[in-house]
Amino acid sequence: MTDRDRVRALRRASLVVAALNLAYCFVEMGVALAIGSVSLLADSADFLEDTAINLLIVIALGWSLGAQAIAGRVMAGIILVPAAVAAWQVVAKASDPTPPDVPLLVITAGGAAVVNLVSALVLARVRRMSGSLSKAAFLSARNDVIVNVLIIAMGLVTAWTASGWPDIVLGAVITVLAVHAAWEVWEAAGEERLAAKALAGEAVD
Repeated sequence: MTDRDRVRALRRASLVVAALNLAYCFVEMGVALAIGSVSLLADSADFLEDTAINLLIVIALGWSLGAQAIAGRVMAGIILVPAAVAAWQVVAKASDPTPPDVPLLVITAGGAAVVNLVSALVLARVRRMSGSLSKAAFLSARNDVIVNVLIIAMGLVTAWTASGWPDIVLGAVITVLAVHAAWEVWEAAGEERLAAKALAGEAVD
């Protein structure tokens, strides 16, 4: 496969994933607000994050290695956005731990899992084609599938306990996953920065 073919494949995959994430973001956000679910609301913000990451990939394709490293670090910051949303919701919900509507929560999380699984499968084929750019998108989609499974499991626990605390605890888990993904992308971007320096004949610190 030529470099031009790789760029086209990555751009096409990123556009498909961006469209899927943007569409489902509004679905999940609407349900989250209707039933008062912290985890679903944090996950809907995560769909916006995935949309932003994949659109940034499309924009950054064709840039130099150094510029892609900078873009990778920008995306590491973007990944932290849903973490901040989740943390804020955890604090707000802790004062009123009312359990969300379980059937709607499970159905919505199931739909999100399908969207994220399709996204992860699409991106798995191109995740090594552009360093931190494609890695950021794949890691985010992969983590989202894990989160959606956890949301479904949490819904079953909520039905059993009739408590809103499982939803709150999962908000904290989403925060940890987002921070870990951001760190991995930051490290990958750092490696690209060093590679760009080496290619330019600069001292590698």
